[in-house]
Amino acid sequence: MKLQLCLQGIHYNRLSGNLDIDIKNVAFDSRKVTPDTVFVAIVGFKSDGHAYIRQAIAQGATAIVISRPDAVIEAEGVTFIHVEDTRFALAGIASKFYGQPTQNLNLIGITGTNGKTSISYFIKSVLAVLKYKTGVVGTMGTLIDDMKIDTPNTTPESLTLQSICADMVKAEVSHCIMEVSSHALDLSRVAFCEFDYGIFTNLTPDHLELHKDMEQYYQAKAKLFKMTKKANIINMDDSYGARLCKELTGNGGVDVFTYGLSPNADIYPENIRPHADYTEYTAVTPSGRVEIKVHIPGEIYVLNTLAVIAWAVAEGLDLPVVAAGIEALKGVRGRFETVYHAHGRKVVIDFAHTEDGLDKALSTLRPFVAGKLKLVFGVYAAPGHDGDDKRKAMGEVAARLSDYAYITSDNPKEQDPQMIIDEVATAFATIGSHFEKIVDRKIAIEKALDEMAEGDTLLISGKGHETAQVIGKEDVPFNETEIVQNKMKAIFEGR
Repeated sequence: MKLQLCLQGIHYNRLSGNLDIDIKNVAFDSRKVTPDTVFVAIVGFKSDGHAYIRQAIAQGATAIVISRPDAVIEAEGVTFIHVEDTRFALAGIASKFYGQPTQNLNLIGITGTNGKTSISYFIKSVLAVLKYKTGVVGTMGTLIDDMKIDTPNTTPESLTLQSICADMVKAEVSHCIMEVSSHALDLSRVAFCEFDYGIFTNLTPDHLELHKDMEQYYQAKAKLFKMTKKANIINMDDSYGARLCKELTGNGGVDVFTYGLSPNADIYPENIRPHADYTEYTAVTPSGRVEIKVHIPGEIYVLNTLAVIAWAVAEGLDLPVVAAGIEALKGVRGRFETVYHAHGRKVVIDFAHTEDGLDKALSTLRPFVAGKLKLVFGVYAAPGHDGDDKRKAMGEVAARLSDYAYITSDNPKEQDPQMIIDEVATAFATIGSHFEKIVDRKIAIEKALDEMAEGDTLLISGKGHETAQVIGKEDVPFNETEIVQNKMKAIFEGR
């Protein structure tokens, strides 16, 4: 593809060289440069791509995109392009290079603090009933039909993302369901993606190390809903969702469908019947009523499936098909997942890593616990006052709603895990709940399992589907499901 075509839709200045050259590769990592590559110099959190321009040229780059005019160097046969934002430019170049693949997908974007993953997989299940090939991009990696690809970020960098979407088109995928993180929206990873639908779940304190405060966090999330073509689906129970709904009124003819537990929403539930392992309810929609059975318990999954129903109504799908798709999904890995239930003991693993998520998980379990409700949890590393506030808030929820807690590590990274645990524990000391502090997460889990009595339920929260602990700069393999199953087998086979 000609460089000039790659740059369409991007405001740029040619500083030197020729635009009529063939481009055979796009890279923002100089180690991935091959002959005839356009190298985009990204300013990252830890390094600046402008420092690697000479290396990129040495490896065959024939075009360099920069945001710093002083980065131009003398190099025969190399074109230098100046743009204001190289991340935005990378997204545009990647989209053109891979043939603008999102134009050929029904693209559903989901954003919010909690609920994105489960909504993605419920939508996938609904589309499976209709025999559609689907793609999923999100926290648990990427699926292209049934092929799994591991990706490090919830929403990959734009170059990777456009490549994935192109692979989906080649695989004849019709719908792509994408978890859209606030990082992705702020860092232009999804720029030049053509979204048909946007779904907003909720907003609670998280990722404030990037966004500084809740207003910036909200503004990042809100960007998605100005990129959609068909409809936006908004949770009206959330105060930020209600605000977003008002701001989207008259947004270029894009429809807005609201959902929530209140009849004020377009799609809402009646006659909710909670059970220990599933929930039933009647969904009321503009298209009629339908009976729903959700195999993941808790009011939060009523809300999440209402989002799915709202999307389906906007898409014009038949309600019995939607109900069948929701019921067909028996669970989502690491989302309120029962990993052991025998000998009168139940162990649930959940990704809950915010105070809101932990509150909902514990509150869902409480009515069905015959003995004690126990908890293993930690708070991941976060800097400054935001980290302090999060630790105290998580500790307060745990102290208030659990009968006994084992406070432990959760991705401490380069922070002192004991310091994090001590700050979490301050809330317990104030409320007076029973707890203990154990830095080693495996030891904490095994001790909690050893001390379970008949009728007890144990919630292990924070990591969910993740299979590694981030300690220092190292990813240490850590599979909680295996730890639980191996320990319980040892306990009961040894008796």
